[in-house]
Amino acid sequence: MPRLITALAALFLVTACAQEGETPDMLDLGDFTLGHNIVVAPDLTKGPTSRNATAEELTEAVKMQIDKRLGRYEGDRLVHLGVNIGAYMLARPGVPLVYTPKSAFVITVTAWDDRAEAKFHEKPKQIIALEQLGGTPILGSGLTKTREEQIEALSISVARQIEKWLAENAECMTENPSERALKNCWKDAPPAQNDE
Repeated sequence: MPRLITALAALFLVTACAQEGETPDMLDLGDFTLGHNIVVAPDLTKGPTSRNATAEELTEAVKMQIDKRLGRYEGDRLVHLGVNIGAYMLARPGVPLVYTPKSAFVITVTAWDDRAEAKFHEKPKQIIALEQLGGTPILGSGLTKTREEQIEALSISVARQIEKWLAENAECMTENPSERALKNCWKDAPPAQNDE
């Protein structure tokens, strides 16, 4: 819990973030096909000055975007995803040039191998999803988007980043992964964040 609050506090002070565009192209996910898509928020933390949101509406939005993005893949390796939304911040209106709060989700995700009936990796992957600025860096989304639009945009970002993370580990989700692949996949890394 303290780590989530710390992450939210850092995000609260961010004054600029990268653009988060929707990419229609499919990535190489090996033999991946989406199995169970379980999204929960049992210990949801609300960020400072955030608009209100319920755990139910956040989990439903994230689940829908994961289904939409990852349900496109039709491989032979069934992979189940467990996603935990730990914290959120939906920016309220601020003062341009002086105070422009940003929106964010902090989530962890675990990928389960249906064949082995076990997790692919030991530690959950942490992802920090930041809002898209849409070409208006001096205006926070509290001034330009409704609460529902903020939730949708962040959910799209979560799904996209999970897809990229799976692509980074695609070799381990092939039918017969090599020993080299098994040694190099699912390594611990800093939390993923919007990078485009």
